[in-house]
Parts: sequence; C-alpha cells; structure tokens
Amino acid sequence: MHTRNVKIIGTGKYMPKRRVSDTEMDRLLGVPDGWVRKKTSVRYRYFAGEETASQMGARAAYAALESAGLAFEEVDCLVSTSGTMEQPIPCTAALIQEAMGQQQSGVPAFDINSTCLSFVAGLDVMSYMVQAGRYRHVLLVSTEVASKGLNWQQKESAALFGDGAAAAVIGPSGPGEPSKILSAAMETYSEGAHLSEIRGGGSGLPAGSCDQTKAEDYLFDMQGEAIFRMASKRLPAFLDRLLNDAGSEIKDLKLVIPHQGSAIAMELLRRKLRISKEQLLYITPDHGNTIAASIPMGLHEAASQGLIKRGDRLLLLGTSAGLTLGGVVLDY
Repeated sequence: MHTRNVKIIGTGKYMPKRRVSDTEMDRLLGVPDGWVRKKTSVRYRYFAGEETASQMGARAAYAALESAGLAFEEVDCLVSTSGTMEQPIPCTAALIQEAMGQQQSGVPAFDINSTCLSFVAGLDVMSYMVQAGRYRHVLLVSTEVASKGLNWQQKESAALFGDGAAAAVIGPSGPGEPSKILSAAMETYSEGAHLSEIRGGGSGLPAGSCDQTKAEDYLFDMQGEAIFRMASKRLPAFLDRLLNDAGSEIKDLKLVIPHQGSAIAMELLRRKLRISKEQLLYITPDHGNTIAASIPMGLHEAASQGLIKRGDRLLLLGTSAGLTLGGVVLDY
C-alpha cells in the first residue's frame, strides 16, 4: 500500500458555449434520426467555437481555485493533464498559465500526458510531490478539444466525443482528516498501441511532409471494438490488484468514477467488474466523452451535487491509448 496524506481540495469545470444535441449530430453524420443516441447514449455534448483549450482550461482552473478557497498566488505548480495539445510547443500548461493572466508568476507549468488517463497519471505523480513537501498546492487541469480532430467517416467514435475542461486542486491532508490516496496503478500493453491514435503531426509523420501524409493521418483513428475486447479481458485482474493494494473491496466503494465511454461499454464493464448501478457515476449522456477531462469532470459533478462527502472511498478508473489501464483508490 502506498498511502499518501493528500486530498482533493477543490474542483471546477468549464463547458464550451455551443451545445450539440444528438439530433444535430444525426444530421452532421448523415445517419437516421435516433442513431446517435442509440449507439452512444449521448444526448448532448459541447463543441468549442472560438474558445481555445487553454482558455477553457483557465476557466476550469479558476473555478477549482474558487472551490478550494485559494488564490492563484497560493499555487506552487500547474500541471496540464490533457490528452490533446493546443500546439506541439510549448506545453499546454504554459498556455493555460498565460490564459489565466499569470504570465509573470513564475509558477512551474508542465504537462503529464497519458491520453484519456492523463488526470489519473497526474494525480498519482503529483500526490507524491505534495507528500514529499516539494509542492503544497498543485493545480491539475484537463482541457480537451476533441471536435477538431474527429474523423467524421468513423461515425460511432465521432458521435461519442465532446469538448470541455475540468480542474482540481490537491494539497496535504491536515492532522485527523480522513482524506488520503490509498493506492494507484497503471499498466500499459503496447500490443494495442495503434488501436487508438493520431498518426500525423509528430516526428514520425511531420506536418510539413505533405507528400508522405494524408488528411486522415491528422484525424483521430479508433478501433473501438478491439480496444473494448482488450480492456475487458485485462481490467478485472487489474482492478483486483488495485483494490488489494488499497486493502479494499468493491463493496467498500461509495462511488466509481470511470473514463466515460458509451452506455453499452459502460454496462458491460460494470457487470464484468461487479460494480453496482448505484456505485457507478455516468455523465456521458450530458457531456460526451471528453477524453482526459471526463474523470475530473465526473469528480466535480459528484462533489458539486453532494454525491460524496469527506472520507467516502472513491475509485477513479479507466483506459487510454497505449493500451493503458489506470486507476486510483482514494478517500475523498
């Protein structure tokens, strides 16, 4: 067990102004009425218009700081835990700092990227920095603009995703406080590395090499069924190891906050992992899949709606491109 006396002090989120209904998505995708909701369960998702990822992240960050009762001056580190980048250089965290109007602050800003599990990875890594006293208050920001990289020919994945940002402030737990991180784990199986990817834009297929790349190389490519088969095969044993390390069982969990996929995938995984309907927080119908922002967005919804209280045991769980499995067990 790797217990850390670290707590989530405050959370926040920001959704773009444009709300896109399932009926509008039916028209955009050229599919029969009702197809999008049947395939994905998503009634609404949000698409960024003029908002940049860093601007959305800045708004979510300030909402989290307000929730935590802190000013930016009390933040020791800003980490972007996003799966998509606003631009290749500089890191997104630097652009979020700029969008927050804190260009002169000197607060260290860097990215931790594990695609859809970026927030989980960032929470795990930075909690050790807080535990060690290197930083006191760390601001984690997940901000995603999925809509600009969708492949509209891959209708099922295009119908599922949405844009948005979520943030959390973490800090040390005080004496006698119940909040702590009990365990965290990640496992990567790169046999699935090319099941979810954007091939173009890096050094493998540089943006300037037009003679070597095609337009679809710069769009999101996902083989959803293959990913689900891999994940469902490996997740039960992974979860058993994670809970065992935390000294917990499924029945001890107040809430499970997963990376948000389609209703069909969530239901199948819920049954396979023996999670009750009451334990599972499912926000996809009103948000879509917001990549790495989906887990902190769920955490924010749980906190703001009063679904969790201090001391409640939570599980953050998901998969990401890689293929990677990841999770954190914590006492909120």
